[in-house]
Amino acid sequence: MSLAKHVSAVSAVCLFHLRQIRRVRQSLDTGSTKTLVQAFYYCNTVLAELPTVITDKLQRVMNSAARVVTNTRKYDSGLSRLMHDELHWLDVTDQVRFKLAVLMYQCLHGTAPSYLMDSCTLTADVTGRQHLRSATQRKLVIPGYQLYSLGRRRLAVAGSSTCNSLPDSLRDPELSLVIFKHQLKSYFFAKY
Repeated sequence: MSLAKHVSAVSAVCLFHLRQIRRVRQSLDTGSTKTLVQAFYYCNTVLAELPTVITDKLQRVMNSAARVVTNTRKYDSGLSRLMHDELHWLDVTDQVRFKLAVLMYQCLHGTAPSYLMDSCTLTADVTGRQHLRSATQRKLVIPGYQLYSLGRRRLAVAGSSTCNSLPDSLRDPELSLVIFKHQLKSYFFAKY
């Protein structure tokens, strides 16, 4: 359940496809290349709370994808600037946290499937916790878990931890989804 073998296999396949895209790169414009590269990178919320060794492999794939899109070579400098400033891509760990936060936003606003909404509870909704400071800050309850490696990767734990780590302005219930995504991405980019 560590996903190490799966991530290694996926990384190898992605790198293969990126090499194939690089071969036809001169026939594509930047927008088409960016769309093509982004098409095979999805469903990364399952990568929450993975060890750095595993996410580093995915970051290398993402770096390689950025080099294909920007048409730069392996040892050209300024790759992180290109990724963040020109492509507006987050690093892998921040991208996972971004998607978790958006999923938790949807759970709190009732637009997610019911089986996901059941895994998130505001502190203010729990009897006996209404008078806590976390209840007024719209923080979520982080349930206890048994196994350190698997338990902390559950949506209820990883998603709640991610939401609780966001600033108060992003936990405002009046924010629309579009504004929330925009401000959340700006929050992550401010760290770079």
